[in-house]
Amino acid sequence: MSRYKNIECMGYPIFSDSLESITFEKNFLISTINQYSYCIAEEDAEFKNALKNSDILLPDGIGIVLASKWLYHQKVKKIAGADIHQFLLEKLNKESGSCFYLGASESTLAIITKRMAKDYPNVKVGSYSPPFKAEFSEADNQKMIESVNNFVPDVLFVGMTAPKQEKWAYTHKNDMTVGMICSIGAVFDFYAGTVKRPSKIWIDLGLEWLGRLLREPGRMWKRYIYYGAIFVYYLAKEKVALLLKKTVPVES
Repeated sequence: MSRYKNIECMGYPIFSDSLESITFEKNFLISTINQYSYCIAEEDAEFKNALKNSDILLPDGIGIVLASKWLYHQKVKKIAGADIHQFLLEKLNKESGSCFYLGASESTLAIITKRMAKDYPNVKVGSYSPPFKAEFSEADNQKMIESVNNFVPDVLFVGMTAPKQEKWAYTHKNDMTVGMICSIGAVFDFYAGTVKRPSKIWIDLGLEWLGRLLREPGRMWKRYIYYGAIFVYYLAKEKVALLLKKTVPVES
C-alpha cells in the first residue's frame, strides 16, 4: 500500500497528495496519466500495467481531474509533468543532488544541460540520447541502462513519449542503480525551449490542451479531439455503471 494519498479513478490509483510529501527513494517510479494515456492504456495491456503499478501516478490532465469530480465527487489537483520536473529540480538543487535525462536528441539535451547550469547550479547533470526508433533492441536497452548506471542519478527523467517511456521505465527500473524514475515526455522540449508550453493563463484555466492544439493542430488533433471523444465515452460508461450499482438492491 502506498504511503501517499491516492484516490481511485476509473480503475487507477491517482495521486492526491502534495508534491511536498514526496521524498527521494530508490527505484521509485513516477508516471502521469491524462485522457489520452487512459485511452491508449485501454488498448495496450502492457502500458496499463505500467501505469497501474507505478509508485505514484500523477493526474496530468484536466480530463482526469474532471472525471474524479464528476464520477466520484473527489477533488484532485492537476499535476503536469512540467510541475513534477520543476519540483524535483528545486529539491535536487537544495540538496546538491543529481539527475539524468534519458531521451530526446543530442542537441536538445545540450540545451537542457546548458540551461540547468544556470537555473540549478548545484545539480549534477548527465544525459543520453537513445536511437530514434519504434522499438529498442536488446543492445539499445543495455546501452541506455549502462549510461544511467555509470552516472547513478538521484532522479532519472525519461522522455521518449507515451506509451514507450512508461513501458520502458517500468520494465527496466530494477535494472538500474537510480533513485526516482520520472517519465515526463514533452517536458524535455518544453524545458529546452524547442517546443513552447502554453502560457500560465491557459494552464490556470485548465485549457493547456487547447493551447497545444491551437499551436500544433496537425500533430495534436488526434490526441485531443479523437481520443477526447473516446474518453467521454469511457466517462459515460463508468457513470452508468456507478448508477446501476447504486440501484441494485443489497441482498439480505
